Amino acid sequence: MYFKRKVYDKLLEWKKLYSEKYAVLLEGARRVGKSTIAETFAKNEYRSYILIDFSKTTSNILECFDDIGNLNIFFLRLQAETGITLYEHESLIIFDEVQLFPKARQAIKHLIHDGRYSYLETGSLISIKKNVKDILIPSEEMKIEVYPMDYEEFCDATGSNYGLLQQIYDSGAAIGQATNRKLMRDLRIYMAVGGMPQAVEAYVNGKNFSEIDMVKRQIISLYEEDFKKIDASGRISALYHAIPAQLAKDARKYRITTAIGKRNNTKAEELLYELIDSKTVLPCYNSTNPRVSLTDTKDFDSYKLYLSDTGLFVTLMFIDRPVTENDIYAKLLSDKLPANLGYLYENLVAQMITASGRELYYHTWEKKGSTHYYEVDFLISEGSKINAFEVKSSGSGKHESIREFRRKFSQNISKAYLISQKEAGKEENLLLKPFYLLPFLIK
Repeated sequence: MYFKRKVYDKLLEWKKLYSEKYAVLLEGARRVGKSTIAETFAKNEYRSYILIDFSKTTSNILECFDDIGNLNIFFLRLQAETGITLYEHESLIIFDEVQLFPKARQAIKHLIHDGRYSYLETGSLISIKKNVKDILIPSEEMKIEVYPMDYEEFCDATGSNYGLLQQIYDSGAAIGQATNRKLMRDLRIYMAVGGMPQAVEAYVNGKNFSEIDMVKRQIISLYEEDFKKIDASGRISALYHAIPAQLAKDARKYRITTAIGKRNNTKAEELLYELIDSKTVLPCYNSTNPRVSLTDTKDFDSYKLYLSDTGLFVTLMFIDRPVTENDIYAKLLSDKLPANLGYLYENLVAQMITASGRELYYHTWEKKGSTHYYEVDFLISEGSKINAFEVKSSGSGKHESIREFRRKFSQNISKAYLISQKEAGKEENLLLKPFYLLPFLIK
């Protein structure tokens, strides 16, 4: 089953404007749909294509890359081995899971300069040391990030009317509690299923949530296998599994030592960067001074981690329970989750902001005369100013932090939002918006 993905339009732009000078690399976590997107694009947009999947290709194909000095022979061998005819300026060659065979990635420079065909790569863990050791990374390579399916893509796949949300946002009018509750129920289905195409396919095919949960558990197991290939000790898996628990503590930052104990700091940081490079997690950095550029005030030692997919987050929270005992889905869909699981909605917001192509930032500062602190959950740039977001899982509740942030940084703020399950409204200079309208606030 193929779902419509926004990345496809970016590939069309690449083909039209850049394919003669650059290969394109689809980069993202395992199982987000990179290979399916690549092959569908090749089938639809080219006269012929060769797909080389480096996770299962033959030794004869690999040997073709031993000498690319004579590209005429190289292309003849590829066509002979695959049985596929290549047509100049009308064919695409796909290097799938290219991180498994760095020699092919290095060959891109010569292949692009040759100019006969177009090249599309897919990869995850693409900059891990062992995957780039001793090769020259081609400058003739454009990168396109592939994320799990966002809410618009999910609605398109499941037949929901995403256009209605656009109309609601554009109108700015109140829609009433009954309609708001219905739209929040729809969004909670997305939270429960997530955006991994295999899980979405299971949902579209009418599978129950236990079966969908099993699909997601298999994806998490696949990630764990990848992590152990990088570090056999299992510490990267421990960093990954610790994310829900660390968010639950509402701490100011993620603590590596809490997840894996006190270790060599340099080695621990390397493991963290390798986890981030896997694209399975989303780092959110503390901006030390939002009056200045968020990027320029990024604190690399103060960050939080979210999962790249909220559906996987739900599964990881209760991974220790057998699927048959897992009643979390019924509670999530009926909005009966315990209040202390509000960080699940934080993960949803982090995923939505990332899907818009933005980095994640937050800000904390001390309360005067107190050991406590204020925290604003997310910040994004808008021109020379910033928009601030505070996330509440249920009602608007107390929101002292965002009010104080608004007062402290009044010259630097464009808009301040309180994101919750309540319908849209306004409270003095604070804009109240429901979660399902968030994608329109961060375009």
